[in-house]
Amino acid sequence: MSENRRVVVTGLGAITPIGNTVEQAWKNMIAGTNGIGFNTRFDTTDFKAKLDAEVKGFDPREYMEKQDVLRSDLYAQFALASAIQAVEESNIVGTVDSGRFAVYFGSGIGGINTFTQEHDKLIKRGPSRVSPFFIPMMIPNMAAGMIAIRYNCQGPALPAVTACASGSNAIGEALRLIRHGYADAVVTGGAEASINECGVAGFINMQALSTATDPNAASLPFDRRRSGFIIGEGAAALVLEEYAHARARGAHIYAELVGYGSTCDAYHITAPAPDANGGKRAMEQAMAEAGYTDSDTVYINAHGTGTPLNDTGETLAIKGALGEEAARRALVSSTKSMTGHMLGAAGAIEAIACIKALETGVIPPTINLLEPDEACDLDYVPNVTRNADISLALSNSLGFGGHNATLAFRRI
Repeated sequence: MSENRRVVVTGLGAITPIGNTVEQAWKNMIAGTNGIGFNTRFDTTDFKAKLDAEVKGFDPREYMEKQDVLRSDLYAQFALASAIQAVEESNIVGTVDSGRFAVYFGSGIGGINTFTQEHDKLIKRGPSRVSPFFIPMMIPNMAAGMIAIRYNCQGPALPAVTACASGSNAIGEALRLIRHGYADAVVTGGAEASINECGVAGFINMQALSTATDPNAASLPFDRRRSGFIIGEGAAALVLEEYAHARARGAHIYAELVGYGSTCDAYHITAPAPDANGGKRAMEQAMAEAGYTDSDTVYINAHGTGTPLNDTGETLAIKGALGEEAARRALVSSTKSMTGHMLGAAGAIEAIACIKALETGVIPPTINLLEPDEACDLDYVPNVTRNADISLALSNSLGFGGHNATLAFRRI
């Protein structure tokens, strides 16, 4: 197999708490629109966390037949919708051999809505009432499978299941698949739909969620008031394509994916390592592949969850990877301040934020950053957008289990 083939982005799609297309989500992101509000999915009377970041106005029938909607979990519906947007925009169908067309799509949890609903049926109505589609609706590889079926992608079709790094790991592994000659195009990204009683209760009881009741004082990356993340949902998709193939067919190229780092802390099931070495090494790997130099103007879309340990640790990782001086020059923001934490979809929508920042020269802000933490002392683009001619965009994702992933993009 040939090696080191260039990989570019030729299609984008998004279903998010701040918009159900890339255009709408990006418009709201640079406007500083807050997608967080009170939970409308279930009665939160007995739940400490009352806020979430829900996808609004999503109709799966715009993308699927009714029968397929009934036989799929919401996370897979989000995934397929974002993938359809990206594939249609790319015009890739019909230009690539089906055996060289792949799908790598991540989800941190998979079909937890289905799991919760069917378990409730089992307890209340007995085993005969459990759906025969329970298993295929629940399993976290089904988003990749459904996308592959839709577009006859007969190359590898795999999920990445690395908690909050799932979307970024899926994109990074797709990069390697094309770079090393195993595919010519990959539909990749991540999806999550975990806003239900079981998922929210689990996150509350591990003390991960903010219990704030003011949507503008809830998801607070790098702010000293931060106390936990706000659970979000949705999906985002990218079409990655080998550069020469994209050029030959006249495809619109958004950006080049030039680097990927993937490491593990090997430290704790949920807490990041105190020295932030795993995140630092993931960034260093991506930067080395990207050909980073001190002359680069860097934007970093931070993992930035608004949890006490993440934000100080990620700040330390950025300083370690770039060096203190370059880290202070870099523009860093957390779009989770607007979207909440989309879990397995977070890395994918944040990769799109990096691509759009490169394309437009507009850096999305970290909204509601009013009381900076002294331990978080970088330029987090507080509250309003910034115009900047960046040359390199990095997207960080850090997941339970110690998973760290960084993606690097450049204009082409």
